[in-house]
Amino acid sequence: MSWSPSSWRGLKIKQQPEYKDKEKLREVEEELKGFPPLIFAGEARELKERLGQVARGEAILLQGGDCAESFSDFNATNIRELFKVLLQMNMVLMYSSGKPVIKIGRIAGQYAKPRSSEFEKVGKVKLPSYRGDIVNEIEFTPEAREAKPEKLIEAYYKSAATLNLIRAYARGGFADLRKVHQWTLEFLHDNELGQRFEELADKITEALRFMEACGVDPDNTPQLKQTTLYTSHEALLLNYEEALTRRDSFTGEWYDCSAHFLWIGDRTRDLDGAHVEFCRGIQNPIGVKVGPSMEVDELLKLIERLNPKNEAGRLTLIVRMGADKIGKLFPPLLKGVQESGKEVVWSIDPMHGNTYKTEKGLKTRDFEKILAEVKEFFQIHRAYGTVAGGIHLEMTGSDVTECTGSLSASITEDGLHSRYHTQCDPRLNADQALELAFMVAETFKEMKR
Repeated sequence: MSWSPSSWRGLKIKQQPEYKDKEKLREVEEELKGFPPLIFAGEARELKERLGQVARGEAILLQGGDCAESFSDFNATNIRELFKVLLQMNMVLMYSSGKPVIKIGRIAGQYAKPRSSEFEKVGKVKLPSYRGDIVNEIEFTPEAREAKPEKLIEAYYKSAATLNLIRAYARGGFADLRKVHQWTLEFLHDNELGQRFEELADKITEALRFMEACGVDPDNTPQLKQTTLYTSHEALLLNYEEALTRRDSFTGEWYDCSAHFLWIGDRTRDLDGAHVEFCRGIQNPIGVKVGPSMEVDELLKLIERLNPKNEAGRLTLIVRMGADKIGKLFPPLLKGVQESGKEVVWSIDPMHGNTYKTEKGLKTRDFEKILAEVKEFFQIHRAYGTVAGGIHLEMTGSDVTECTGSLSASITEDGLHSRYHTQCDPRLNADQALELAFMVAETFKEMKR
């Protein structure tokens, strides 16, 4: 079948907002088509190659960030704090495994969210659901919930500014290993987890001194003072994605230049749907969320549709079953893909399958369930002799109280109200995310032994 950036428009599509002003929407789409790309095709190709390393077990994938970025929380501090905790997690995983860590942020574009219902009802009032700041606003009023085309433009500019700061942090000396002690967030300094990272940082500093004595230092080895954080978001609003799709001048291939990595959600992975059609034609590395309803035959067909050349690094399967279901539902899928000889990256999203509402109506996730699903994911891979590639987390660098539990941050359901700031789904705070990284590191150590 022929493909073009707009070939998805003739197919059935889910999770799309209804815009009243169609002419304004068309004008915004045309304006976006003239904007500079947010990322370059060469960067996406580089990420695909590095994900090929993950598929072969030569590297680890760490993907994390906001469930849904918000315009109101857009500021340098939040971007920096997320960058910091990803650097910390990177060091924990790299030091324990002896492998490079490929870091992908859910950042600089994760402004849209799929919803389980088209409408939200409060009392007798029924309004369209909040779909993320790129579409409408969270306040429960008719005006706020109206889908506004101009918000696509605002999302582009905020994504561009975020990317600019990320590149500065990654290349401007912030990631220099000589500054590893400075990455610890202030609210982690005095707790056990912060001290544990400081001990690791001491070991890294000691290793650096030895390397410098041998003539290898950050000034003559850029890898010791620079890093790369790739960007990603769910390819949900296809009119936005199409507008930022460009033909690469070197290869002639099409790339979605809104992010390095795009994924298809569990609600939009219909084999003959618009989202799969769009993603099959772009050459970015892409992902597919693999939820409890996925069947082996469907998964194999999706893999064939999205990765017909069987390229290592092209396709990442992001498992999101839930701690109570993964042991039963995941092994048949893993076995089917293993026997088919398909090249994929396997990653675990332990967040979405473990969401529940408290008696007071707050959505939350229990850290122990999250950890249990991660552990079982690795255990299943070990049993089948396959590669557990990495983890995919909804997380923040801020000291929020949105997920319960963990050893270092004993957040109870009653304590969630303290700093519950998410506009959509609950996120791990920096404390919980770093603790999870240490737990995964222990798993890698066991595998090496």
